[in-house]
Amino acid sequence: MALSLSLAPPVAAAAGSGSCSSPSFLRPAAVAIRRGRSSRARGSVVAMADLLGDFGARDPFPEEIESKFGEKVLGNVDTLHQILIPTLSALSLARLPLQPDAEALSLDDARRLLLKVVGWRLVLSDDEQRPERLQCVWKVRDESCGQELIARINAALDGAGHAPAALVWEAPSQVRAELSTPSGAGDSLTVNDYIVAARIDKVKTLDLIPKKRVWA
Repeated sequence: MALSLSLAPPVAAAAGSGSCSSPSFLRPAAVAIRRGRSSRARGSVVAMADLLGDFGARDPFPEEIESKFGEKVLGNVDTLHQILIPTLSALSLARLPLQPDAEALSLDDARRLLLKVVGWRLVLSDDEQRPERLQCVWKVRDESCGQELIARINAALDGAGHAPAALVWEAPSQVRAELSTPSGAGDSLTVNDYIVAARIDKVKTLDLIPKKRVWA
């Protein structure tokens, strides 16, 4: 929207002069009017929003429309955008109590729960039909940092009643953790392994991992 600016009546021209002399406090306004005269009505000042334009999304180019890019991306261009709110179980997985009689997870369920923990991977059975273990590897600066990380993980799981199947330092600069639940058919995964993995994800590691170099 253009802002209208009212000016005082012009001062009478001096004798023998072809131009009008204006007071100094009117000169900035006169400059603003001259700048906006090409596209706006005379005597108006262009607002800052009109000068900067719209900061929203741009219209697609004709080439983009012809390529049908909207059909190749997630979602549909003809539907409303929706913000999905995570469920309570997804937000508080690390706070869930361990289940005393948790059943072994199927491969599909194990893959779905893998999305709720960070940095962990599935280790499958020899026939690749059954999930056996959850595994996570951390790169640390040195052995002392590796031992410190192991101590922090043990402290975070103190009293949980579900210790990792493996939590070891591997030279020269690696800590490996594996989670599983023993069963009659061999090691398997239950929801308890994912709860423990989510608790381990909350352990502070930033001061133990190698620092990334940033080149100018």
